Amino acid sequence: MNVFINDIPIIIKKTSEKVYKHRYDLILGPEDEFISKDLVGDVLVRDVTPAFIDRMLRLMEVKKLKKLTSLTLMTKKKKALILHLKDQFKIAKAAGGLVVKEGLVLMIYRLGKWDLPKGKLKKDEDPAEGALREVEEECNIKVSLGDKLPSTWHSYAYNGNKILKKTNWYIMQCLDDTLMKPQAEEYIEEVRWMQPQEALKALDESYASISLVVRHYLSEVAGAATVSNK
Repeated sequence: MNVFINDIPIIIKKTSEKVYKHRYDLILGPEDEFISKDLVGDVLVRDVTPAFIDRMLRLMEVKKLKKLTSLTLMTKKKKALILHLKDQFKIAKAAGGLVVKEGLVLMIYRLGKWDLPKGKLKKDEDPAEGALREVEEECNIKVSLGDKLPSTWHSYAYNGNKILKKTNWYIMQCLDDTLMKPQAEEYIEEVRWMQPQEALKALDESYASISLVVRHYLSEVAGAATVSNK
C-alpha cells in the first residue's frame, strides 16, 4: 500500500521484515518523546500502535513537516494498522493512466504541478474503464489499456473532510493524438509528450505519488537505466 499523507510517503512494514538502520536519519520507539522539528529526513518508528498513528495524523494536520522525507512504521499487526489508518479518513476512488507512445511519456501540467491524467470514478464504475475515460477526456486523445501499475493512496482535505483517495493506475498506449489538447475545465494548462529524462526532471515539480508511478514504469517496465531516486 503506497500511502502519501501531505505528499509524504508512509511505509508500513511488519516487524519481521528486514530494514537497514543506516538508511534512516532517525529511529524512534512508540513511547519516545519528539517534536515536529525532530522529524527530518527518513524516519523509522518501531512497534507502532494505533495510538501512535492517531498522534502522527494530528501532528501532520497542524504541521507541514516539510523536512520529513519518508516515515516508515514497523508493526506486528500490519493489516490492522492499515485498517486503522483508513478509518481516520473518508475513502475516495480514482483512476488514471501513464500514456506512452514510441518511448515518450505523456504528462499534464495542472495547478502548478506536473501530473498524470486521472480522475474520480463514477459510482460502481470499473477502475480500468474509468481510467480510460478520464485520460481520454483530460487529454482529448484515444488510448488502449495496458498493464496495471502500482496503486497509490494520497490524502487531502475537502469541505472540512479528511479524504484518502485510492488511485488505480494503468499503462496505456496512445492510438490517436491528432486532436490532443488540455481539458481547461479540469484546470489543465498543458499536455506534453516527454522523453524519459525530461519526465524525470519534471518530477521535481510534481507529487510524490506521481513520482512513484512514473519511476516504477521507467525502471521496472521501460527499463530506463537512468532512473534515480535522488
